[in-house]
Amino acid sequence: MTAIFNPTGPAVTPLPRPAPPPAATPAPAPAGPVGPVLELPGDAALVPVNRDGRPVGVFVAAGGRVRYRRVVEPDQLVAAATGAFAVAALTAAVAVWSRRRPPSVGAVTMGPGGWVSLRGVPAPRLRPDHRPWWARLLRARRLVVDR
Repeated sequence: MTAIFNPTGPAVTPLPRPAPPPAATPAPAPAGPVGPVLELPGDAALVPVNRDGRPVGVFVAAGGRVRYRRVVEPDQLVAAATGAFAVAALTAAVAVWSRRRPPSVGAVTMGPGGWVSLRGVPAPRLRPDHRPWWARLLRARRLVVDR
């Protein structure tokens, strides 16, 4: 027999029960201070632990050892999944917001004769053209330099 350790009182040892007659249905196990002792085939027993009417865990006695297994509640699972989703969304938002833009100027080198060479630079933007449509069509230029 294996002793069941009870955190709220003295240790409870399952009592040996006589084998029930073959035609009779087995009676439920006597209830201990924590919960009913559920005997399993072999040398194993379970003792459920409740708090405020809700199951919080179970003592498992098997193979000469007693282990406590916590019961996972669905609302805790949903809260943990929601928190993990929020952290992942925040991390993705920060990664997108803080992504680094490529530099506007590529490698700057000295060309032949002291010229500065800018590679990988796009052509400069065209200035807005304030000429009338007919001047743009004829490609006419002003004679006076704009200042």
